[in-house]
Order: sequence, then C-alpha cells, then structure tokens
Amino acid sequence: MDDMTVFQILASKFQYDFVRDALLVGVLIALCASLLGVTLVLKRFSFIGDGLSHVAFGAMTVAAVVGLKSNDMLLILPVTIIAALLLLAAGRNRKIMGDASLAMISVSALGIGYLLMNRFSKSANVSGDVCTTLFGSTSILNLEDYAIWLCIFMSVIVVGVFILFYNKIFAVTFDPDFATATGTNANAYNIMIAVITAVIIVMAMKLVGSLLISALVVFPALSAMRLFRSFKGVIVFSGCLGVFCSALGILISVVIGSPIGSTIVVVQLLAFIVCYMIGFFTKSKG
Repeated sequence: MDDMTVFQILASKFQYDFVRDALLVGVLIALCASLLGVTLVLKRFSFIGDGLSHVAFGAMTVAAVVGLKSNDMLLILPVTIIAALLLLAAGRNRKIMGDASLAMISVSALGIGYLLMNRFSKSANVSGDVCTTLFGSTSILNLEDYAIWLCIFMSVIVVGVFILFYNKIFAVTFDPDFATATGTNANAYNIMIAVITAVIIVMAMKLVGSLLISALVVFPALSAMRLFRSFKGVIVFSGCLGVFCSALGILISVVIGSPIGSTIVVVQLLAFIVCYMIGFFTKSKG
C-alpha cells in the first residue's frame, strides 16, 4: 500500500461526519487522560483507571438489566464517581490499603457485571457483547451529540483546571501534608481530581474498552517522565504525546480496519519504547 493509497483511503473516510467526530472525541479523551495520568502516576494511583472502568462495566450491565440501556449514563456516571470517592477514602485507611481496596472493588464489579450480563442479557451474543465492552468496539463511530459535547466540555474543564490551579495540583501531588499546612485544601483538590478521573474513564470506555483504559492514563505520563524532570515539562509532553498517539491510532485503524482501542494501545506502547530508549541513551551520555 503506497502513500497515495493511504491518503486516498483517509480522504474517503473523512468525508463522513462520524469518522471526524470519532477522531475529535478520541483526541480529547486522550488529552484529558494523559494530563490526569501524570498526577495519578506520581500519587501511585495509576491503576485507578482499571478499577473505575470495571465499576463502570458493572454499572453498565445493571443499567441494561433494569432497562436503562438507551440512557445508561444516568447510572454509570454517578456510580463511577462514587466509586472514585470511595477509593480515595480507602487510600487513607490504614486498615485497607489503597491498592488492596482498588483490587477488591475492581474484581467485584467485573465479576458482578459479567454475572448479570450472562444471566439477564437479552442479546443472542453475550460473549461478543462482553468482548467489545472490555476491549473496545466500534461504538466510538456511532456517537450521539451529547457524548461529543460532553467530551468537549470535559476537555475544557481539565485543561482549565491544570492551567488555573497548576501550583495547587503540584503541591497536592508531591506533598499533600505540606500543601495542607500552607492553607491549601488538599482534600478538595483530591476530590476534584477523583471526580474528573471518573468522568474521563466513563467516556474512554467507548474508545478503548474497560481493560485497556490504563494505557491512556499511564503510558503518556511514563513516557514523558523518561525525557523530562520538571512537572510542567512532563504534563505538557504527556498531553501532546497522548493526543498524537490517539490520533495516529485512530487513523491507522481507519486505514487498515483494526480495532481502534487495541491500535491506540500499541501506538502508545511503541511511543513509550522510543522515549525509554531516548532517555536511556541521554542518561548514559550524560
């Protein structure tokens, strides 16, 4: 397949509004996830994406069972936000460590969700429904207007939060006790980050599926940390890399017909390997 053929395929695909909408939403979700990922990784809470995505999966199956499938966000979003706040609270509980509570909630939600889907689903292809939910599906190509506007709204919120409260987020991320001592309401900022993370996770399920969401959160942040030492540098590069990898993954998927979520994850992995090698050789020369 020569370059001209690739461009011709892309030109023909982007004549359709749903393809352009999918690219826009994918880029915005990746931007939000990669920015939040820096804070989550530094706070050693990077796997919250997995936990919350499994909770969202469980809530989605409950919504389908009770007949809310056409408007399941009414149940999925509040349940996922509550789970994020519970995980935040459990992380401060010395009797139940944060990683243990994350594993408990994640596995429980995934097990309950699959059980409900298996027992009560009216679909003739339960296994296919589960697979597309866990690993992503073509639903990103069939977005409703509210989902597009929600992604635009959330991206503006996330970028605005990082610009307006950069110093506060920096302090809360590295030393919440010191931030509290200097008059910063660390709990409020942690709650804000948890709620935004929950919303982004729910939106990202349509892009990469429940089991692959952590790639959007973790890979850009870890890649940026291989090249930059300043918090600002890591955040800026992480956001740019997340957008680039998501856009490239969607374009490749459109051209070769591969699963969107898996393609984005592979591109993220390759980008991390490149950044790791650049960082390794830079350090060795230094």
